[in-house]
Amino acid sequence: MQNRSIKKIGVVLRPSTPELKSSFFKLEKIFISHSIEVYIESISGGMIDVMGMEFELLCKKCDALVTLGGDGTLISAVRRSFDYEIPVFGVYAGNLGFLADVSMDELDLFASNLACGKYRIDERSVLEAKVLKEDGEIHIFAFNDVVLTRPSISNMINLETLVDGKAFNKYHGDGVIVSTPTGSTAYNLSAGGPVLFPLTKVFTLTPICPHSLTQRPVVLPGEFAIEMKTPSNPALMIIDGQDMYELDIGESVHIKLASKTAKLIHKEEFNYFDVLKAKLGWGE
Repeated sequence: MQNRSIKKIGVVLRPSTPELKSSFFKLEKIFISHSIEVYIESISGGMIDVMGMEFELLCKKCDALVTLGGDGTLISAVRRSFDYEIPVFGVYAGNLGFLADVSMDELDLFASNLACGKYRIDERSVLEAKVLKEDGEIHIFAFNDVVLTRPSISNMINLETLVDGKAFNKYHGDGVIVSTPTGSTAYNLSAGGPVLFPLTKVFTLTPICPHSLTQRPVVLPGEFAIEMKTPSNPALMIIDGQDMYELDIGESVHIKLASKTAKLIHKEEFNYFDVLKAKLGWGE
């Protein structure tokens, strides 16, 4: 079944990068030449002196979002737009990313294909975290990872972990990374975790500098849910390397795969293993 043609796109630029102004106008010109209307998010517009639209309205009005920047810009846009179920793709301003994989040189052909419905949508798993605080609950979505780590460098962290309500492990060390398949090539990879194919419905628990050498990364099926408690130390919870929350002693966070997925637009010929080889230098 062919995808619907893209007629309206919303643009989000990498923050604090006003030098993207010329790239935005080039991008806008390309899309307009293929009869695709272009709107820009208000914060991005303000950065380059262009009238923009509030992000929520952008998500409701447009058929897709495009980020101009790198993977971090795309991850932020995916999280902010998650409730609107709008597909997102990334044009990279710099080097090829794992997620932002369309170059400015390819954009004319890509825009032509978008206008004809010739693209593919990958559905990526997203983590849903629920923090139980004394004054209520906090609900958070993570596209890459949820990291629980020590708030100060002088102390190890102790984390009690339950899987589907049953005691599973106690992590002592610098912390734990709970990663989606998409995030497996980010912090998880640096900490010795496995690379996961991005369309699988699983998530990983990867210890960060564990006190015991017997602690190893674990891959869990997507239907499982975990709970992580901080019985004796406070913890810092970091979402996609972008947002931080504090967990006090005795508080806990429940983490599972969200019932909805994030939708990434790619070229029809997109091959994840080609990107993997290019980014990690495999086979050279």
